[in-house]
Amino acid sequence: MENDLSPDKILPRAIDTYWKKSQMPIKKTMILSFFAGVFISLAAVASSLASAHLLASSETLPMGKFIQGLVFTPGLIFVMVAGGELFTGNCLMVFALLDKKTTLKTMLKSWLLVYLGNFVGALFIVILLAQSGQWLLGDGLVGARTILIAQAKIDLSFSQALILGILANFLVCLGVWMGLGAKSYGSKAIAGFFPVLIFVLSGFEHSIANMYYIPAGIMAKNIGSLAAKSGLGRQALASLNLYNMVVKNLLPVTLGNIIGGVILVGFLYFLAYRKEA
Repeated sequence: MENDLSPDKILPRAIDTYWKKSQMPIKKTMILSFFAGVFISLAAVASSLASAHLLASSETLPMGKFIQGLVFTPGLIFVMVAGGELFTGNCLMVFALLDKKTTLKTMLKSWLLVYLGNFVGALFIVILLAQSGQWLLGDGLVGARTILIAQAKIDLSFSQALILGILANFLVCLGVWMGLGAKSYGSKAIAGFFPVLIFVLSGFEHSIANMYYIPAGIMAKNIGSLAAKSGLGRQALASLNLYNMVVKNLLPVTLGNIIGGVILVGFLYFLAYRKEA
């Protein structure tokens, strides 16, 4: 790792990287953002399966969250190594904006395209999982946990979702920032591993991951045996819908993700290292 960049040397590379991303053709942007949505969703699928039995008990909950975090970490690593455009990571496009390499309009357009592409990738995995029978594993425990995870996310207040979104993307963008200084696959994997582990273990909110978790819960609740196993009442199950997904979770979490990535990582690191760069 001796060739990896020190923090004070990362900023020029970050500015150049995100300037290129802002100029990326729409077709390429949509394909790579679709991949990122798929990567994050598959990580969510695997982490849910690995931790379902542990999350079902308060005694084993801490270990369940730890296993969930461990198994979720490949999602960001795949994006960083295989190539993908992830909305939360692309909040760091603010580097190129602050350095006047791109415009606010161009950045917002790129964010919108990537956000939509991530959503399509996540829904693609939800649809496949709904037809796969995976939610019926463990006598329906996996599907029941899928419903409960989704319900917990829409039960958050606006301020809770906003704050948890800020903290999640502070950590994700910290991993991306460190990954920009990495010059090997191993270094990139390490850079992405620990921040993601901490954010999942801590129960923070990631808008793109929620594009899988909540639609998956909405679809799983329509399987009668899974809805019954979740233990939720009729009113709680009815509240698990697309409107609440957008208004009660994705809206505040996305705003929080933007604040965490743009201000706490992008703006402050730019402020710290701009003169040296």
